[in-house]
Amino acid sequence: MTAHRSHWPEYLLEATLLGCFMVSACVVGTVLGHPASPLHRALGGGWMPRALGGALMGATLIAIVYSPWGKRSGAQLNPALTLTFLRLGKIAPRDAAAYVAAQFAGGLAGVLAARGLVGMALGHPAVHYVVTRPGPRGAAVAFAAEAAIAGVLMTVVLHATASPRWSRFTGVFAALLVATYITLESPISGMSMNPARTLGSAVVAGDWTALWVYFTAPLLGMLAAAQLYVARRGMRAVACPKMAHAEPCIFCEHAAQTSHAEPRRRRRTALAV
Repeated sequence: MTAHRSHWPEYLLEATLLGCFMVSACVVGTVLGHPASPLHRALGGGWMPRALGGALMGATLIAIVYSPWGKRSGAQLNPALTLTFLRLGKIAPRDAAAYVAAQFAGGLAGVLAARGLVGMALGHPAVHYVVTRPGPRGAAVAFAAEAAIAGVLMTVVLHATASPRWSRFTGVFAALLVATYITLESPISGMSMNPARTLGSAVVAGDWTALWVYFTAPLLGMLAAAQLYVARRGMRAVACPKMAHAEPCIFCEHAAQTSHAEPRRRRRTALAV
C-alpha cells in the first residue's frame, strides 16, 4: 500500500498530460474549423486543414512525451494502451486502474478547461467540442478503422520500446502515426483511438453518437496486436511501457517485484509437490 500511495505523482501527471493534450486538440480544432477563423478561411476544406491539425497534434504529443512530466508518468494517455500493457503484465493492476481513472478525468478536465479558454467558439457546430463521430460510411466502418489504426500504433510501440536502437524514438513514431491518422483516417471515424479522449468531448458536448465504437475498437485492436507480437517474439520481448524512459519508473518497479516473486512461487510449488 505504501508503494502505491507513492505513485500518486504519476497518476496526477497522467491526468494533467491528457488534459493538456485535449486543450491543444480543442484549440487546434477551433482555429482550423471555426468559420470565423482566418486560418480556416485561408485553408478552406479538404485535406490541408487536417494535415496541419495532424502536424500540430503530433508536435503536441512529442512535447508531452519528452517533457519531464511525460517521462515521469510514461505518457500513455490512453486507457486502451494502459489496459493492453496490463494484459501483458507490465503494469500492476492497481496502477493500471489508477491510470485509467486519471486518463478519463484528465480528458474531461481538458475539454472543460478549453471551453473556458476558447469560449462559445468551441461549441460551434463546425467544431462541436472536437467530438469524434463516425463518418458517412457508418459505425461499422468506423469500428474497423479504429481497430486497425490502434493495432498499428500498438505494434509500433511494442517494437520500438523493445529496441535498444529505436526506443528513444517511440514518442516520435507515435506522434507521426497520430499526424498521419488525423490527415488520412479522421474522415472515416474521427480518429480517436482513445476512449478517454472521446468521452471527454462527448460529455461536454452531450453527444454520445456511437460511443461504443470508441470504447471497444481501440482496446480490441491493441489487444490483438499485442497478442500477435507475443506469439511471434514471446512475452520476454515486451519492454517497459513508457514512451520515453526515465527514473523513477513504477513499471520497472513492478517488473522487479514480479521477477523476485516468481522464484518464491516456484519454490512453494516444488515444496508442495
